[in-house]
Amino acid sequence: MKTRWKLLSIFSVILLTTILFNACKKDNSLQGTIPAGMQKVSLFLTDGPGFFDSVLIDIKSVSVMVDTCDRSDSTHGGRGCHHDGWDDDNNQGGDHDGDHNGDHDGDHDVNHHSVPDSCKVWTDLQITPGVYNLLDLRNGLDTLLASGLVPQGVIKYIKIELGPNNSLVKDSVNYPLNLPPNHSTIVIKLKGNEWDLAGPGHLQLWLDFDVMRSIIRLSDNQFYLKPVIYLYAVRVTGSIQGIVKPRDAFPVISVYNDKDTAYALPNWEGEFKVRGLSDGEYNVFINASNGYKDTTITGVSVTAGQVVKLNPLELHK
Repeated sequence: MKTRWKLLSIFSVILLTTILFNACKKDNSLQGTIPAGMQKVSLFLTDGPGFFDSVLIDIKSVSVMVDTCDRSDSTHGGRGCHHDGWDDDNNQGGDHDGDHNGDHDGDHDVNHHSVPDSCKVWTDLQITPGVYNLLDLRNGLDTLLASGLVPQGVIKYIKIELGPNNSLVKDSVNYPLNLPPNHSTIVIKLKGNEWDLAGPGHLQLWLDFDVMRSIIRLSDNQFYLKPVIYLYAVRVTGSIQGIVKPRDAFPVISVYNDKDTAYALPNWEGEFKVRGLSDGEYNVFINASNGYKDTTITGVSVTAGQVVKLNPLELHK
């Protein structure tokens, strides 16, 4: 188990300048008055870390489905549901639905739910298509993935269409990141109350792509993507940040309570940040390698909208 944590050393090759260039994009699109009958949507992408040099995801398009007949409040839901795995034609995925081909008008799985066809409006959001390195988005960094104007109503689904150029780098070796046959679209079903209200008519949501749980490795060094994505709104969730040293302990941070678990891998300076936590008390477990002792900090209280700053921690052998 301890040997596994030594893989963290590979993250030191990610240059800070590259991270800052690709991450933390601001939502400067669609400035001005929002037209009547419309609302603005902004989706941000962030990462739950994994033990790889890089994880490259080819994102072609992002769209949302709005139930224009439902005008109930869709904001202030906190840390929301997560999408676990792919959708399929038999609808065996549990709480998520959709098709594989991005056919917005013929989404038969979505039709199984109670939204009348006359109320369903699919809208493509503005994105920068291309390959995103998820590991550039750790420790509190994020990037504006998609934004746009959509009709007023409650957003029921988010659809992310992937391209073929998915890969990862592990121990400086590049591997294809395979998609299951006929699966190239992630469709996330929303409960309806996950969104953060950034301003009048402006909804925001963060998509936390959990790399550690999303990549399946087979015995012959083949890697497959089974996406696990958590949703949260920044204003109604809290964060924990801190500094753990020395760096040759290669610490792995687990923040957990009886309802939730989140992870962090400190950067080269030992800094880490875990976002999207619901109100409550958490334990912070530091799993160390190279003979350093594990450490647990208990009773860390998290409040929505606040960042809990832990005292710097020096690990010892």
